[in-house]
Amino acid sequence: MKILLIRFSSIGDIVLTTPIIRCLKQQLPDAEIHYLTKKNFAGILQHNPYIDRLHLLDHSWEIVLHELKDHSFDYIIDLHHNLRSLRVKRALKGTPAFSFDKLNVKKWLLTALKINRLPNVHIVDRCFDTVKALGVVNDGKGLDYFIPASDEVQPKDIPAAHSFGYIGVVIGAALATKQMPIAKLQELCTKIAYPIILLGGKEDIAAGEAIAAIDPIRIYNACGKFNLNESADLVRKAKLIITHDTGLMHIAAALHKPIISIWGNTVPAFGMTPYYGDHPAANQAFEVSNISCRPCSKIGHKKCPRGHFKCMQLQDTSLIAATAMRWLQ
Repeated sequence: MKILLIRFSSIGDIVLTTPIIRCLKQQLPDAEIHYLTKKNFAGILQHNPYIDRLHLLDHSWEIVLHELKDHSFDYIIDLHHNLRSLRVKRALKGTPAFSFDKLNVKKWLLTALKINRLPNVHIVDRCFDTVKALGVVNDGKGLDYFIPASDEVQPKDIPAAHSFGYIGVVIGAALATKQMPIAKLQELCTKIAYPIILLGGKEDIAAGEAIAAIDPIRIYNACGKFNLNESADLVRKAKLIITHDTGLMHIAAALHKPIISIWGNTVPAFGMTPYYGDHPAANQAFEVSNISCRPCSKIGHKKCPRGHFKCMQLQDTSLIAATAMRWLQ
């Protein structure tokens, strides 16, 4: 049996599909598991032992579709369910496909009319509806993230002041309304009396420098200095993680780290909170819940549609910092 899973993006969404991958491979051990994603997300999956073959979409649809047609798949598990995955299913016509229900109408009701009809079920558990016809069930072991030895961060790669322990603070996010402004992050880091490593991509370098400038000895700006797997290793080595609703939050959950999550325009009700399976770690969500315009989007915006950005500006940094320090005791 050959099974093709589809999820093109992004970091967190792909990590959230890893229980499906593992359970398919372990519960259908004779099945060959293939996974289709975008080339720039290959690093998330290329070391996953439960994937037999990784297919990467780069610039040419013709090449990837020709490659997929050569495999004669028995089933397609569409975990993206958009126009691109529809294109794949049409190209592989005749192959039975099971698609993830994204509940877009219910999400629209929540974002547009503030009517919550979403089930109180994590998105990972909803993803398992796509494989129930194959007799595959959730094993409760949570998410997976595999870091190759070549991407393990060495002690010499971080300051000596952080070698005995640090808090990882993820400062970036895909869109601006999912991350606290620099001034609020500076305020938060000032209140944390513990070594901090700032985590983010190259796009977060300048913000990281501004935050680290308040205490260059205690705060190390790692943004843009490490690749994704190396950043994941820094997450793995942290005492705890403070993060926005972003990909590294889900990687931290996969690595079973305590997580303080900070929510702006998105809400935990969307079902994408840190997921640990049957063995939860300490985690707490901070959100400003008494704002009538929130959530304003299921994804995010480049800037606050109302201009006030209260969902982040009113975050209680003192309480967040106190929670982190209490967890360290």
